[in-house]
Amino acid sequence: MSRVGGGGTILALSIGLTACQDKQPASSSHTTAPPAVSVIVAEPKAVTLIKELPGRIAPMRIAEVRPRVSGIIVERTFEQGSLVQEGSVLYRIDPKPFEVDLASAKAALAKAEATLFQASRQEDRLRQLLSGQTTTQAQYDLALAAERQAEADVSAQKAAVQRAQINLDYATLRAPITGRIGRALVTEGALVGQNEATHLATIQQLDPIYADFTQSVTELNQLKRDLAEGRLSQVSPNAAKVRLVFDDGTLYPQSGRLLFSDVTVDPGTGKVTLRGEFPNPTSELLPGAYVRVQIEEGIDADAITLPQQAIQRNNAGGSEVYVVNDEGRAVLQPVRVGRTLGNEIVVEDGLKPGYRVVIEGFQKFTPGSLVQPVPWVPAQQAAAQSRPN
Repeated sequence: MSRVGGGGTILALSIGLTACQDKQPASSSHTTAPPAVSVIVAEPKAVTLIKELPGRIAPMRIAEVRPRVSGIIVERTFEQGSLVQEGSVLYRIDPKPFEVDLASAKAALAKAEATLFQASRQEDRLRQLLSGQTTTQAQYDLALAAERQAEADVSAQKAAVQRAQINLDYATLRAPITGRIGRALVTEGALVGQNEATHLATIQQLDPIYADFTQSVTELNQLKRDLAEGRLSQVSPNAAKVRLVFDDGTLYPQSGRLLFSDVTVDPGTGKVTLRGEFPNPTSELLPGAYVRVQIEEGIDADAITLPQQAIQRNNAGGSEVYVVNDEGRAVLQPVRVGRTLGNEIVVEDGLKPGYRVVIEGFQKFTPGSLVQPVPWVPAQQAAAQSRPN
């Protein structure tokens, strides 16, 4: 009996030890390390403030080719869509009627000059006779008046000759400006300018070219105040630099300069019109095209920026970020954000230099949880580091 009791005791002890060994790993499995999250340290830096506004391309100069005289088009000398130089011939109107008018005006001028010659000789003879008391003053006055009338007739006929010559010159239509000409709106044989000046073609100067865009007058006034009070510094002392972005997101390779802002506010929209000038040597920019204009408004020397993915939105629509505090816990921090600069956003209020802001790993924790902060590496940089040398 004693042996059985001792064996039972040994069996009970062995079962107890086994149970203790089974419980020990189970209890240790509940102790886990805090999840790793990617953070960056908020630091002030100088950033160029860029405002992106919608705009339209407009030609620097535009001229509609219209006839100044009536007639039949006998020739078109330009190629549609080509570059034409100022003064180059575009159309020719039948010149024969104008040549006849010019010849008639010249003949009338010759007749008036002959009459003037005769009147001058008569005035000269009567003046000599008057000095010898062989004619009367009245006869001399008539001769003098005839001479002056003949001089007036000559002046009038000279003007008629000039008018006829101008009309003949107008029969040849020339380009008023240098630029790219559009499609021909009339063909040979068309009667133009009978009752009104017919539109024949349009020439637009495309290099350089304008981009017209609008900005809120409130934003424009705020920018002026920030520059005046020193909160922002100008990009350049003379003019702000502007860039163009196409509707597909492509950046136009050449930068332009801001020329002016309009002095009148549109009462319907509360905006003012601004104009930028851009080089366009390859005619890539065409009038009427929609673009987005990036204007460098100034430089903020102490701006704090964060990647856009760090910004969280609460139910009230406010902006928040997760900050790792001194205890290693991720807590929400309300912030006020400003404008967007590419993939970053400016934080205007709510962050101080040195704050550790969570950028990635939001799904690993809940507000107030312990986290393990690690430096954030952008995706492009991480991909470059992972490539073999």
